[in-house]
Amino acid sequence: MSPAPVAEDRPEARLERAVRAAEQALIEFEIAVETFRVEVDNFSRLHHQKLGPMYSRLDELDAQIAEARASLTGDPEDIFKAHEARARVMPMPGVEELFHGWMDSDGLFPEAVAMLTDQPVRPPQRVRPSEEARKLFRELVRKAHPDLAQDDAERKRRDEFIARVNTAYARGDEALLRELAAEWAAGPAPEEWKPSRSEELYARLEWLSQRKEMLTLVARELEESAIGAMLKLAPEDPDRLLEEIAEQLITQVGEREHELATLIAQAP
Repeated sequence: MSPAPVAEDRPEARLERAVRAAEQALIEFEIAVETFRVEVDNFSRLHHQKLGPMYSRLDELDAQIAEARASLTGDPEDIFKAHEARARVMPMPGVEELFHGWMDSDGLFPEAVAMLTDQPVRPPQRVRPSEEARKLFRELVRKAHPDLAQDDAERKRRDEFIARVNTAYARGDEALLRELAAEWAAGPAPEEWKPSRSEELYARLEWLSQRKEMLTLVARELEESAIGAMLKLAPEDPDRLLEEIAEQLITQVGEREHELATLIAQAP
């Protein structure tokens, strides 16, 4: 008579190991996607703050150049192009929007005063959270991820906690992340894995697979977005990438201004 199979040889045990491996792989994937999403969001914000006015200036110069050329030639095609170029120019913002981030009811912010008076300006906020913040974020997500919950109450507690972790990470708040780490360590320990029926484990694997497919689509959208593609050009030094783009835009603005001045000088 052959010996009875030990627990580790049962199909449920093998399924349990597969589910655990799939859970950990999904958590690591979610960490990578969320990290990149925060980087894209922050880079997009700084890109708009630092380079938005230059893009607006280029659009305005393009419209003025097209209008000056149409005025010189009178050609219907040039006139049509001038109308198109003007339509692409963003409307002039209101006073509040124009000075958003520069002043409030008490007047100009110190940074704005410094820029207007050619004084040193505080360096812009980092594009990405610090390495320490990223380390704390990864550790917290691995420990408290909702996918590790074994019941609805535990999942709700983890969902609420991870939402706070994501908010702190998006702000790059190391101190708050440390507080959250201490809070989780002092809280109730997650329940140990309990063997479950084969049907439940198969369902769990199917859910994990669907979740990964959804995250794959999110990651692809981020990578294929204009900002995501731009960020991938310099993932280790996005600040320098912004500086390089700014230098290119400044050159383009100068070229457009020269072209416009030439056209205006030709006017009768």
